[in-house]
Amino acid sequence: MAVTESESRGTAANQPEQRRTAGALLVAGPAIYLVAEFVAAAAWTDPGYSYTHHFISDLGVRGPSTLFGQYMYSPLAWVMNTGFFLFGIVILAGVAMLRGLNGARRWAALVPAGMLAVGGVLLALFHGSGEALTDGTGEFHSLGAFAGFTGANVLAMGLGRMWRRIGVSRDAGRGMVVAGVVGLVSTVAYLAAIMAGGDSPIGVIGLIERGAAEPFLVGLLCAGVSMIKRAGS
Repeated sequence: MAVTESESRGTAANQPEQRRTAGALLVAGPAIYLVAEFVAAAAWTDPGYSYTHHFISDLGVRGPSTLFGQYMYSPLAWVMNTGFFLFGIVILAGVAMLRGLNGARRWAALVPAGMLAVGGVLLALFHGSGEALTDGTGEFHSLGAFAGFTGANVLAMGLGRMWRRIGVSRDAGRGMVVAGVVGLVSTVAYLAAIMAGGDSPIGVIGLIERGAAEPFLVGLLCAGVSMIKRAGS
């Protein structure tokens, strides 16, 4: 069936709005995570939560509990777990709405985004506590963390390389590639530090872990802002 001129115009008119919505979702996902992390960390007092020393997952453990020599007691654990659950799903929804990606390129974005979403859900449902290590559910938590780290950083690199197709600036695309590379290198360093440290990981393990998780979030947030601006123009 031939496409009429009015239908063609309608489709073209919808593209900026759809791109703007996709960008908003790619901003909202990282924002959900970062706000949840900040709120949960701020509620952890006496002694305070350390971004350089404590694992990110400690914020999702109501406690009290102990694992790898770290005492865990997060009064607002539900806030962090809600952030874990939602942020990857929101990012996946944003990636699914991207236009300009067809065939293999589309799957190259959807698969790592799906890994990130599944990883976030596993982190939310299976907490990284000492009890989880005993009852076996800690394996699901570790699987979620690995899927999240890997999926997030591969996604950042992939979207960064396809910057023109997804409608972001060249600088935003380069930023995502750099964020993905830093994240993957940090992931390897994080796993090496865990294995080398045994029951007592090095004191800056929390900082290393954040190197695996948070550059991606900042890069994707900036890309979403770029997408919104370019859609508006």
